[in-house]
Amino acid sequence: MNDLPKHDALKSLMELSDWVESVTEVNEFKLDHQFALIRMLDEAGYAHARKLSNEYFAPHELTTFQENRLWLVLGSWYRNLYQAYLKIFKRYCEGDKGGGAIDSLVALLVSRTVRCMMSSLKFACVHYGPIDSQIWSQLGQLYRHAEGHRYQDTPVQLYPAMTRTSTVQLETSHLLGWYGCGVSSLSPLAMHLTERIIEQYNSVVKIQTQPGDCSLFGFDLTGPSLPRRVNVDSTVHPHMRFICMPEMQGKLESLIKVLRKNIVPDDLLLGGEYDAELVKEAAEYLLKFMTVLPKRKALRKQINIKTKVVRGFPRMVTYAGLGTRFDEGQVAEWQLDNISTAGFYTVLSQSASDQVRIGELVGIKPEALSYWGLAIIRRLMRDTDNHLHVGAEIYSNQISSVTLSQSGGGSMGFEDGQIGLWLHPKIGEEVEGKIYLLVGKYVPNCSLQTELQDKKYLLIPVALKQRNLDCDLVEFRVIERDESEE
Repeated sequence: MNDLPKHDALKSLMELSDWVESVTEVNEFKLDHQFALIRMLDEAGYAHARKLSNEYFAPHELTTFQENRLWLVLGSWYRNLYQAYLKIFKRYCEGDKGGGAIDSLVALLVSRTVRCMMSSLKFACVHYGPIDSQIWSQLGQLYRHAEGHRYQDTPVQLYPAMTRTSTVQLETSHLLGWYGCGVSSLSPLAMHLTERIIEQYNSVVKIQTQPGDCSLFGFDLTGPSLPRRVNVDSTVHPHMRFICMPEMQGKLESLIKVLRKNIVPDDLLLGGEYDAELVKEAAEYLLKFMTVLPKRKALRKQINIKTKVVRGFPRMVTYAGLGTRFDEGQVAEWQLDNISTAGFYTVLSQSASDQVRIGELVGIKPEALSYWGLAIIRRLMRDTDNHLHVGAEIYSNQISSVTLSQSGGGSMGFEDGQIGLWLHPKIGEEVEGKIYLLVGKYVPNCSLQTELQDKKYLLIPVALKQRNLDCDLVEFRVIERDESEE
């Protein structure tokens, strides 16, 4: 251990990860000796892994090189650890030599296995990668063993640096409680924040043998199936377990009240410093997931249709009509597999999916249409062939570029002449007296004026609806002006 680079967490973790893999592959170790070595390597890498994880989930955006390097090292570290602990667990169950010496440590062994499995799963999810279905059957084996030998609630000191104890039940509920909340619809940073919040309150996440009114999703201890939402037709059998969070709603509501005051509680352990607004969005997502049943807004039609796609606010401004410089190299073509007034689904090849992200705005123009619409990426998942499955919500079927200026003059931090995108209402939408507009930056209490189709409008801000990477979505009250007002 003294030979590790003292001031280079990345190189230290890479070396420790290689040692973990080497120790795992040696079958001649007595079981208690192998467990002791893996524990020692795990604890030696604990601080390095925490430091690098904090860098990876920093609130500012990393370069592609930095992000990929950290992801590869951390993903490999946690994957090697969980596989090492899992092998020790399997040897223990098979009665290998030295197993008797760790009888008193089996709760620690299983708790650490689940903790490292959780971290490995997290780093697979942040790249929207395919999830090995074996992870669910392995988790089922671990928890079934803990229940069968009645140590699922035995408290253990998981790591020397951790102040509070844990249990197999807490680690399992942490993993299931987080993953079950739809991580494929979150950005990597939101995945991290929701995972931290779930762990903060995972003492109120219960694993029950029977479904109840507060059951969110079920998990089969015997089958390789991921946790799924509970519904009236859910199958109940002796190996089903149901995840229930009866007190989580109150915890989240109290947290959100504090965050709305722009305060992040000191006892909320997030692994870094984050703006209260970011944390509030993560907490609100969890609260909505737990209290609102998902419902498809419109029936999707199975249809193959080609659509032109541009990504990002500046490009959408150009292609929506006011721009004069058209670079066709910035226009992609996606083949949609189904579409409705509310959204669409497509599968992209590895080359076409470069840097597509949750929350990214895209302009869309299906073939045969002369105008552009606006959508936002809501769900991503890669398959084993590295194809990216994309689900998007359509905000508007038609957008127009407009030039904006302040109403009444004065300096409010808004530069006259900025371009905004006017989102026309969908067919059947009742939006009388209001519009939604994409602007480069929202300025509160700043009324704007603009023209569209030879008509002049006064735009009075009502609410900031969403912040995006390069623009804000704002709701305005709209008043048409006649010539006599000028």
